[in-house]
Amino acid sequence: MIDTFGDIVFKLSLNKQIRRGDPVRNLDFESIAASRSETGLTDEEIAKKIGLLPEQVSVVRVFTERKHHKIDQHRRLYHLGGGKRWRKDNYKNPLERLKFREDAMLLREAIKFKPELATKYIEKGFWVDETLNSHLKHYAVNSPESLAIIHPDGELTYKELDEQVEQLTNGLLGLGLTKGDVVSVQLPNTIEFILCYFAITAFGGIMQTIHMSYRDTDIEFLLSHSRSRAIICLPKFKDFLTQDVMLRLKNKLNTLEYVISTGTEATDGVLILQNLKFPGTPQIENPPVGSDPFLLLYTSGTTSNPKGVPLTYQNMIGNARLSVPEFNMRSEDRNISAAPFTHLYGLYNFHVALCAGATNILLPVFTPDGLAETIERTKSTTIFLGPPHAASMLDLNLIEKYNFSSIRFSMFSGSACPKHILKTYREKILIQNRNTRIGQLWGMTETAGATFCRDSGPIDLPLTSAGPAAPGNEVRVVSRDDGAVLSSNTEGELQVRGSSVFPGYFDNPEANKASFTNDGWFRTGDLAMLDQDGNLIMTGRIKDIISRGGVKFNPADIEELIMSHPSINQAAIVPMPDKVLGERACCFVTVTQSQNITLKEICAFLDSKRISKNKWPEKLKIIKEMPLTPTKKIIKNKLLEKL
Repeated sequence: MIDTFGDIVFKLSLNKQIRRGDPVRNLDFESIAASRSETGLTDEEIAKKIGLLPEQVSVVRVFTERKHHKIDQHRRLYHLGGGKRWRKDNYKNPLERLKFREDAMLLREAIKFKPELATKYIEKGFWVDETLNSHLKHYAVNSPESLAIIHPDGELTYKELDEQVEQLTNGLLGLGLTKGDVVSVQLPNTIEFILCYFAITAFGGIMQTIHMSYRDTDIEFLLSHSRSRAIICLPKFKDFLTQDVMLRLKNKLNTLEYVISTGTEATDGVLILQNLKFPGTPQIENPPVGSDPFLLLYTSGTTSNPKGVPLTYQNMIGNARLSVPEFNMRSEDRNISAAPFTHLYGLYNFHVALCAGATNILLPVFTPDGLAETIERTKSTTIFLGPPHAASMLDLNLIEKYNFSSIRFSMFSGSACPKHILKTYREKILIQNRNTRIGQLWGMTETAGATFCRDSGPIDLPLTSAGPAAPGNEVRVVSRDDGAVLSSNTEGELQVRGSSVFPGYFDNPEANKASFTNDGWFRTGDLAMLDQDGNLIMTGRIKDIISRGGVKFNPADIEELIMSHPSINQAAIVPMPDKVLGERACCFVTVTQSQNITLKEICAFLDSKRISKNKWPEKLKIIKEMPLTPTKKIIKNKLLEKL
């Protein structure tokens, strides 16, 4: 905290005052106060500006002042800056309110940004003092009757949502949970998820999400690594006895104290979520502020040991707030996310609508028919989805069967979207709404919404690009050989720096060293190009490159071409070992309804597209379904196991 905010606190304080002579010796506070620079801000003013508690500002400031002024001894006069900001009769050491449990402090200490970048983001307004609940409170007071949530069992206004959040917050506080504690949640996109999200973060807790598909081994790693104190879950999900598994893990893990179920039947060792609701205004002694971490997400997908990604309000809520005008999001909008809230993309979608005072529509479980029916029933105006969501609706002709005329804006993300899917999706909705727009967004758990197409941007840009950098962010493409910044339309490694980028992996110094440059750029591991206008064109992943006989090629373009074949739904190319050439390409596909295809037909199709023969797949495997992450990215490591 001192490293990140020391410079900006010192600059805003401008605490120029008498530090020697009779006024100091005699503790003449009026003279000391009169000598202060008129431009200096009080600790309270600084706190509101940069997203810290006043007590935190006091601690940061005194350390920074002592460094700059070479003060060798600690005195109460200096501790609070002297003058009117200190009186003996109301003095209280700020450290008394800044107490965290040891496990919670480990996570708080991981939040370290480069001070020059933090100063820049604050001065430009990218970072302000805002929290998830400050936005909820704002609309609960100013638009109490506006709809906040539409879910399968009903609706909640902003006022009603705030009241229910307060009730659950009281229950969680009653368990002894405090600021900085991690609370894990494994729930679908339900009203219970939303209430838990707001309630956990209301008192300064940190929510750690667990994907619904995760089972014993994955869950144990996440709960252990995050030092989670509580887990909130369903009693059962499909054939997975969630509640029973969590109880076993509670007995195994020293840090896990509570298992909280959304069920109705009490069991030994399990608390019922509904029973944790108590009326009244929560008494929160140490409330969250903008610089606090409030999310601990884990990289999803293809590695055996996911990496913990702590995110602050300034990272995530700031990113969403800055996105609102770019999407032309309005309070009248009704927003639906096809992505799960256990993933950053789903939460980002929710945040954008919240920051606009719009309505969020909950889709607990994605099915193509379920999404289409919900859009028609709720008259959704904006939708955030991934390529597989759109592809499945197109495959079943659902856009023709349902009323999509209310959709004015559709944002695609989660994975690179083939052009033919984007084009067909847009064409079908244009029949019902001539003003509908589409967009593409690129992001990662580590970067939130890093780049995206604007609602007012060129109409056809989203067919090939994920747009320019989000407000507060910078993107560049560098050579994989020497790190030199490349010119436009040249493929290289994508790097991102900005206000939405996370500070570093939790408890993983090796990954942090490998993932960041010395000047704060995050190495994404993605291959990309920037066009002459700075728009991002994704081309693949560095680790997916295939080297056939020493000639390397990126399979992403070939995969997209193969997926444009009418018989093929999804395609993924992976390298298979070869004694002579080193690697050859193996293509995995899923086919559309009642269709089949051969390797010979695929090669003939690529030949008709004038693709070099060395890039053709040399083996074909037709499978029933692709192994996917919760956000529908293909897990190529799982395909390699099938070779």
